[in-house]
Amino acid sequence: MDKTLKITKTVRYYTHGNPKTAKYVWLVLHGYGQLPAYFIRKFFTLSPDEHYVIAPEGMHRFYLEGTQGRVGASWMTKEARMDDIEDNITYLNSLCDALASEIGNKKKILLGFSQGGATAARYHQLGIWNADFFVLWGSVFPPDLQLPSQESAYANSANCILLGSDDPYFGDAEKKKLLEHLNNEQLNFQYLPYHGAHSVMPEALTELIKWIS
Repeated sequence: MDKTLKITKTVRYYTHGNPKTAKYVWLVLHGYGQLPAYFIRKFFTLSPDEHYVIAPEGMHRFYLEGTQGRVGASWMTKEARMDDIEDNITYLNSLCDALASEIGNKKKILLGFSQGGATAARYHQLGIWNADFFVLWGSVFPPDLQLPSQESAYANSANCILLGSDDPYFGDAEKKKLLEHLNNEQLNFQYLPYHGAHSVMPEALTELIKWIS
């Protein structure tokens, strides 16, 4: 018989920038097998006086190869996925509550990269972050997410998607299918293609800042 138990868990998050002077606050969710301590470095090119970046860690840590060595984290798997989705929402809500005084009324950005994109997409709709800008980077949009048109968070935010020209997960057919899905859902996503692979590239981040500004 399958049973569940709610517990308290310690989670990690990393920050970069000055929350007192920042105009923008970023909540950035890493991809599968990454750690936020390294993922947040992708955003070090942003001015720390204008941008405050928060990078939480997925609650599932594991060895990337075998039983020792490098460690990565993930947001969920197919196993007990609904429990993980609910736990992720609760976790990110708690983080936002804890940082509410630092966030204030600044412009808020929610960015999800790769596996973190699906978690970010769900959180944008179901969580309390209320992002002004939603960014899906190298990720699919979760097909199971229900978006009632008059209640969708996406109707109240500027949305964009970034896909690299050499991303092995998104060939021409996959890109076309994803963009058609976003269009069919009437989510009003701005497509920002860039030259590069499956990574947060500095040049693409620069273009993203122009779009946000």
